[in-house]
Amino acid sequence: MAKTTGKATKKASPKVKAERATAAADPVAVMLDLVAEQGWRAVTLGRIAQASGLPLSALYGQYSSKTDLLTAYARRIDLAMLTALGEPDPALADGPADAAAVKDRLFEAIMARFDALNPHKAAIRVMMRELPGDPVALACFLSGGLRQGLNWMLAAAGLDAGGLSGIVRRKLLGGIYLDTLRVWLKDDGADMATTMAHLDKRLGQALGLLTGRGPLSRLREKATASA
Repeated sequence: MAKTTGKATKKASPKVKAERATAAADPVAVMLDLVAEQGWRAVTLGRIAQASGLPLSALYGQYSSKTDLLTAYARRIDLAMLTALGEPDPALADGPADAAAVKDRLFEAIMARFDALNPHKAAIRVMMRELPGDPVALACFLSGGLRQGLNWMLAAAGLDAGGLSGIVRRKLLGGIYLDTLRVWLKDDGADMATTMAHLDKRLGQALGLLTGRGPLSRLREKATASA
């Protein structure tokens, strides 16, 4: 007679089983499927390795923690975003030409991220609820995966992410991104119209600070010109 642990294990749906079969060697995809089914806290490295068809030693050779897997997923989203955006206008290498160009580029970057995130929306809903209860994992992800993504979004718009101004831009853009992410998680429309409207409004509100062309900056320019 087979031994039991006494713990009930939630059975995977046929759809999830089929997805696992096609991504058996991809621990990142397996982790996301398991998180969507069982929650962030319930998923262990052992379960990820088993569902991936990998020995623990092989999984350890690639990732040392669930947070590593999550950061790897964030890198994939960054790459998908940059690929979808294509190469920026060469003029952006010397800084953005105008605020409208910055807004358009940031809008395109964030929406490209949501397009890439769509296949794992269920897992992201779970993580948004549960990661705050795992402060170590949350801190690692915020300092690694999210910060990295914000740097690439700023770069794609021709904005410098370095220095004090870069810190301000990252905080502003991070707030806009996370706020819009919450809207996207509730937006089940195929065209994501609600998400796009919210993002457009938030970018418009913060554009002066993101580009350094806010009211205080314009006053300084006028004072310098008249001196």
